[in-house]
Amino acid sequence: MAEKNVNEIPRDVRALYIKGNEALARDNPDYAISLFNQVLVREPAFYECREKLRKAQLAKAGAGGGFFKKMISMSGSSPAIAKGQLALHKNPAEALEIAEQVLTGDPHNSMAHKLVVEAAHALELPRTAVLSLEMLSKNSPKDRDIAIKFANALAEIGEAQRAEAVLTEMCRAFPHDQELAQAAKDISARKTLDEGGYEALADGSGSYRDILKDKEGSAALEQEHRQVKSEDVTERLIREYEARLAGEPNNLKLIRSLAELYTSKKRFDLALGYYDRIKASDLGSDASLDQAIAETVVRRYDHRISELDPASPEYPDQLAALQAEKQGYQLNECQKRVERFPTDLGFRFELGQLFFHAGKISEAIQEFQKAQGNPHKRIAAMSYLAQCFAKRKMYDLAARAFQNAIKEKPVFDDEKKELIYHLGCVLENMGKKEEAFEQFKLIYEVDISYRDVAAKVDAYYGSQG
Repeated sequence: MAEKNVNEIPRDVRALYIKGNEALARDNPDYAISLFNQVLVREPAFYECREKLRKAQLAKAGAGGGFFKKMISMSGSSPAIAKGQLALHKNPAEALEIAEQVLTGDPHNSMAHKLVVEAAHALELPRTAVLSLEMLSKNSPKDRDIAIKFANALAEIGEAQRAEAVLTEMCRAFPHDQELAQAAKDISARKTLDEGGYEALADGSGSYRDILKDKEGSAALEQEHRQVKSEDVTERLIREYEARLAGEPNNLKLIRSLAELYTSKKRFDLALGYYDRIKASDLGSDASLDQAIAETVVRRYDHRISELDPASPEYPDQLAALQAEKQGYQLNECQKRVERFPTDLGFRFELGQLFFHAGKISEAIQEFQKAQGNPHKRIAAMSYLAQCFAKRKMYDLAARAFQNAIKEKPVFDDEKKELIYHLGCVLENMGKKEEAFEQFKLIYEVDISYRDVAAKVDAYYGSQG
């Protein structure tokens, strides 16, 4: 079903919606929620109403204890979520209603928002999916999968520029995540198409002659549009940019776009050749350029690894050699970037990660201690620092570092779960089983499926008889 606006709903339903708005304006969120839910039972595709319902739910939560209150309602909502999941395939509209009931008690409930997203996709309500994906992204700002889903959903409703910004931020946080980098490239290509007007053609809202005024040009575009679904978008962009570059040989933005497109097609040597052209220019000292080159080389290593034959007797040696070569390259390149840009604490954090995974714990500690000065990397740097102490069996230092990081995380998102889980493991290693259990129990109360928390909690209760 297509999402509807206020002018597309029946008059009696519209009257309920107006009353709900009035109740919300008078700071009566409970009555507003009741009215909005009645509207959505009748008209589940009425997006503006769902948006107002979410606002009312958040207002009610604020009145009952604020944004940062503990998610008491989550444990009680599990049966409702299970019921919603059962309804999802047979009656997604019912699943949507159930999810909204849970969100009325806890508007930050991630399980309910995930149910909304699934039901919205089943009902073809893309803006409704975006509404919940945005909340999921706020709940778990470091969750890569949610970020990719959020960006793709934004692109689907025509907000490719915002989608690109979401993935660009995630790529900064996880510079070595190749799947994330590829998703960002795909969104960038989608944005280019949108800016060229092709998306308007696809959904029927635009006209060919809005892009090309002359009759001959319109005819050519019509032919292209008939082929667009079967044609590789990236290849088409490459041809277009190559043709433009012939007339604009010094257009560095165009050169960089080509390098990124060739990287996405796994034609790494061509991509690196274009990056070298930029390096040879006056702007070749750009830090982001060095990072892009390094990421491309790393992707080339990953591609070479993927092409190895696991059945070959030489596979273990070949794999080990390529992985060691890749790790050595990453360390060397990142150290060079840190030397060139010593005040960039993002590079310090990246170098710390590389040292950590290479087993160079002393070097990693030094970098993470410096990286804590970057407000965007502070919590992650504190977490890695604590893990470094734990690897050295300095459990008291590790526990204190994890506790300090947890204090700076008011929202119980996936990052906080990870910090609490690691703290519990450190306390276990210190022999403090009661304290460790208290940490695992905090996670169990809100997410029974997280790692092996359920097994740890069950084992503890079992040991108590």
